[in-house]
Amino acid sequence: MSYTATWTRVSGTGETMNRTLAAGLAICALFAVCAVFAGRLSPHDPLAQNLAARLQPPSAVHPMGTDELGRDVLSRMLHAAGVSLTVGLVSVGIATVIGTTLGLIAGFYGGLPDTLIMRAVDIMLCFPVFFLILMVVAFLKPNVFNIMVIIGLTSWPGLARYVRGEVLSLRESEFVRSAVMAGFGAGRLLFVHILPNVLVPVVVTFSLGVGGAILTESALSFLGLGVQPPQPSWGNILLAGKEYIHMAWWLSVFPGLAIFFAVIGFTLSGEGIRQWLNPRERG
Repeated sequence: MSYTATWTRVSGTGETMNRTLAAGLAICALFAVCAVFAGRLSPHDPLAQNLAARLQPPSAVHPMGTDELGRDVLSRMLHAAGVSLTVGLVSVGIATVIGTTLGLIAGFYGGLPDTLIMRAVDIMLCFPVFFLILMVVAFLKPNVFNIMVIIGLTSWPGLARYVRGEVLSLRESEFVRSAVMAGFGAGRLLFVHILPNVLVPVVVTFSLGVGGAILTESALSFLGLGVQPPQPSWGNILLAGKEYIHMAWWLSVFPGLAIFFAVIGFTLSGEGIRQWLNPRERG
C-alpha cells in the first residue's frame, strides 16, 4: 500500500510537471518560429499602407484584418513577435548577468561589498520598477535598444538578493569548506563550486522574467514610450486599436491575446523547469 501510494504520488507529480513544461515550451517555440520566420510567414509587407483597405475585418486576404492605415495586422503581429522576444530575452539577460554577479560577490565576500550591494538593492526596491522605467524613458529617446537596456538595468535587485542568500548558505556547506581547505582560490570556489549550485533559481528567474519584460515593453509601447511606429510591436498595435475599439475589435484582441499567451508560455516554462530541476518536486 505504501509503495503504491508513493508511486502514484510521484507519477502524478511527474506527469503534471511534464505537462506544464511541455505546454510552456510549445507556446514559446510557436512564438520563436513566428519571430524567426516572420519574413516568410507574413502574407503582406507590414509597413505597406493601403488607405482604400483601412479597418477591414478579418478575411481570407487579411486573416487578422487591417489597421487604420490599411496595413495587414497579421504581418505586423508576426514582425512584432521578433521585437517582443528580443526585448524580453536581451533585457532579462542583462538583468540576470548583473543580478547573479552582484549576488555572488555580496554572498561570498560579505563585509563592505555585501553592505554596499545590499543597500543598492534596497534603494532600487523602494521604487516601483515600472514607474522607475517610465522616469528613465522620459529622458531618453524611446527605441528598442534603450528599452532593453533600461529594463535590464532596473530588473536585477530581486535576483541579486536571492543569489546572495543561496551563496551564504552554500558558503557554510561541507564541500565548499573542503575546497577552501584544499587551497582553491576565490575564482574557482565561485565559478566551479558555488555558481553551478545557484543556476536552478537563476534559470527559473530568467524564464519568468522574460514574460514580465515582454509585458513591460508592451505597456511602454501602449503608452507611446516604447517601440515607435512604424516599427510594429504588440503594444503600439494595441495603442492604435484603442482609438477604434468600437469599430475594429481585431486591433485590440489579437495583440492582447499574443501578449497574454507569450507571458503564459514563459511562466509555464519557468514553473516546469523549477519542478523538473528540484528533486523535492519529483517526490
